[in-house]
Amino acid sequence: MKLAMVTSIMLLAMAVSHDSVAFGADVGINYGRIGNDLPPPKRVVEFLANDLNLTIPLVRLFDPDPEALSALATTNLIVCLGVKNEDLAPFAANIENARNWIHQFVTPYIKGGNGSLRLRYITAGNEVIPGAEAPSVLPAMTNLHQVLVEENITDVFVSTVLAASALGVSFPPSSGQFAPEVANILTDISKFVYSNGAPLMINVYPFFALVSDPDHISLDYALFQSTTAVVQDGDKQYFNLFDAIVDAFVAAMVRAVGKEDVRVVVAESGWPSAGSDHPFATIDNAKTYNNNLKKHIQTVGGTPRRPDLNLETYIFALFNENQKPPGTEQNFGSFHPNLTDVYPLWR
Repeated sequence: MKLAMVTSIMLLAMAVSHDSVAFGADVGINYGRIGNDLPPPKRVVEFLANDLNLTIPLVRLFDPDPEALSALATTNLIVCLGVKNEDLAPFAANIENARNWIHQFVTPYIKGGNGSLRLRYITAGNEVIPGAEAPSVLPAMTNLHQVLVEENITDVFVSTVLAASALGVSFPPSSGQFAPEVANILTDISKFVYSNGAPLMINVYPFFALVSDPDHISLDYALFQSTTAVVQDGDKQYFNLFDAIVDAFVAAMVRAVGKEDVRVVVAESGWPSAGSDHPFATIDNAKTYNNNLKKHIQTVGGTPRRPDLNLETYIFALFNENQKPPGTEQNFGSFHPNLTDVYPLWR
């Protein structure tokens, strides 16, 4: 996740329209493993799949781990699988590299004899646009998609994950458009995912917008607690920041594709329970944000612009990861490494 938020995102203090139609969508979890005190992947997957009190149907992996994939293949959990950023250039340069990766980390678990991995997405990189790897993203996506077609794996979508820095304009949400330096790349990526029925994956963090500009964004707007509309955007009213950021991405995709029925999935959203960002990074605020986000997605599932969006969302993160940068970054977890709750959210 990127700590820097573009200025226009910081100015968004908005929320769901009270007129939205309830459709409801699934909420999952990001399973990061940057820690030296975490349970082994097999134990983690057993916990997610077998604890009858949990309600986590979706799991996102940032990179392929054979132990995690083997365990997930024996469950009904739906998986989003990431390609490492450093693999993008090799995948873009030669389809054989993408083919070898699919043959090593996808085909055996989907078509193997020890269960069947319920893989839904492959994400080519995480928050690399803008960045040096940006030109490699679409060629890597194209080669991964081609290999899946060759393998007759037709129900796995290829996408990439964007941070808010990919937007150049985001206020008001209907004016959303991609940053000029990557507009051509993201227009082509948007057209690619749209043509294949895939979503664009986006990371949405009201927390970082609030921390960056608390003079213009109130805590209530960031936490889904505003009772009055903050922004009137045409005929759309916004009451929380999350929906405003999502709709800015939707507007940018619509401009790129020329179609309104674009798809997005929130690959990450969350709130830290501790850290140096006082007074916002607290257990109470994390509990409030993530519970309200979960309820919002499961009951509303859309945005003011797209009440029919069915906005699948992955909360960040499963664990507090002690080998991430010290401070806030280590405190996004829903669970401690001993699998006890940091605060009530999933059960």
